[in-house]
Parts: sequence; C-alpha cells; structure tokens
Amino acid sequence: MVIQVPQARGANMNLDKLHEAQASFLMRYPDGFNDPAMATIRKKHNVNKMVEFSREALSKTNCQRPEALADAMLKIVSRSSMLSRFEKPPFQRFIDGLDSDGKVLLARAMYDRLHGKKKQGFERLVDILGPFKLAKWAIVSAAPFYYAPTREVFVKPNTVKGIIKLLEVEDLCYGSRPTWAFYQGYKKVLESVRKEVEPSLAPNNAALSGFLMMQL
Repeated sequence: MVIQVPQARGANMNLDKLHEAQASFLMRYPDGFNDPAMATIRKKHNVNKMVEFSREALSKTNCQRPEALADAMLKIVSRSSMLSRFEKPPFQRFIDGLDSDGKVLLARAMYDRLHGKKKQGFERLVDILGPFKLAKWAIVSAAPFYYAPTREVFVKPNTVKGIIKLLEVEDLCYGSRPTWAFYQGYKKVLESVRKEVEPSLAPNNAALSGFLMMQL
C-alpha cells in the first residue's frame, strides 16, 4: 500500500517547494546574496545606491514639489536595472509631456502611495499612467520598492507568475493591469517566504524574488 504524505503548507503556499528551493540556492551560494559568486549580480543591480537616491528624492518634502517628484520618477525608472529597456523611453516621453497640472497630479499620487493613503495613491497612479499605456507592474512598483525595499515589493510579471506556480500559491491570480488587491496578496506571499528562509536570501524584497526566480 502506498501512503500519500501530504505536502507541508504555510499561509497559502507549498513550504516543501520553498525549502527545496532554498537548499538548492544555498548549495550553489552558501552565503546567499553575500556570497562572492554573487558579486556580479550585486554590482549589476546596485540596489543600495538606488535606495539611497530614492529615499531622498521621494521624501515627503519632495513629493510635495511636483517638478522635483517628476524628475525623481524619471531618474528612478531610467536608472533601474530591473525595468526593461523598452519601458524606459515611453516613460521619459510621458514625463517630458506632462504640464504643470499633470505633474501636480503625479506628485499627489506618489505622496499618497508612499506617505499617505497607500491604496488611494496606488490606484491614482494607475489611473494617471493608464491612458499612456504605462500602467504596467514594473513602472508602478519600481519607485515604492526603492524607497522601502524591505516593505514594498517590485512586481516583474514573468517572475511573479513563475513564483506563484513554483510555490503553488492559492487564491492569487495575476492580471496584467496593476491592482492593489494583487499587490497586497503578492506582498503577503513574500512576507511569508521571508519568515521561512535564511536572512542572507532576503536583504531586500527584490533579492528575495530573485532567489526564487533563479530556481524556476
């Protein structure tokens, strides 16, 4: 007789798959993202430098200065190694084409997203970018991630879909148009993953996603 051993589950994911992924990663990189073999990847993404810039550029004060905020958003999107090169030129054209009223609306949305009513700011940002076909997950999530890299998450579609499949996450359905509900659901997944893995795999939430992506 064959006895079926149930797979361990935590929150709404398969913990066995997660622990297998961790073991595989640590076998190759014993010190996690601090491992010398990861130096090239660390240098490529340069998250610490982006975080340092974003925390100043997206401060409460600067989010109330429309010109400064628009410039900061453009620099973050342009400099980010995690965004596609195809996403950057359209975003620059969008910023270049904003009049003073448009920059005020963008600044208000980002102020709420980072410092006020986060859901309202998220939805306003999506509404502002939508008519320009720029309401994409990477663009919407980049600046908040760099501002608070252990609290906010960066959503890269193929990576996220792969993680959901790998960990057999239940009740979380990806959609191409950014929604607050999915963002919060994915954020909870990474929060649960963080509690289960070695700290060296989670210096920030993009690295945490990256560790899982490398196991796909």
